[in-house]
Amino acid sequence: MERKELAVELKHNGCNCCQAVLLAFKDELGYSEEELKKMGASFGVGMGCMEATCGALIGAQMILGMKKYEGKPILRDAATLAKNFAETCGATICKDLKGVETGVVKCECDDCVRNAVEVLLRNS
Repeated sequence: MERKELAVELKHNGCNCCQAVLLAFKDELGYSEEELKKMGASFGVGMGCMEATCGALIGAQMILGMKKYEGKPILRDAATLAKNFAETCGATICKDLKGVETGVVKCECDDCVRNAVEVLLRNS
């Protein structure tokens, strides 16, 4: 199964958006399923209950760090990942993606998960 579709399937089977992205890369990360679920547990509706960054993007950023960090900052890579996610999804803040204040959904959760995986694969 393609990694981004695996992430969506995980989301539909008990994982939040962050956990789904993390677990889709479990084979590359060296962490158990339980450890990855714990890492992503606080980001079920983004950071701060929709007030900040999308949970799927948070998961992608965590993976970027685990895959690329070698003792030097990876801020440029992280900025590129966030920029590409925003361009693909229309925003990076959960409530903006879901149209909480505008009534206009920019990107559904399943697509945020798919896009986070896709953008990560392009940028890592």
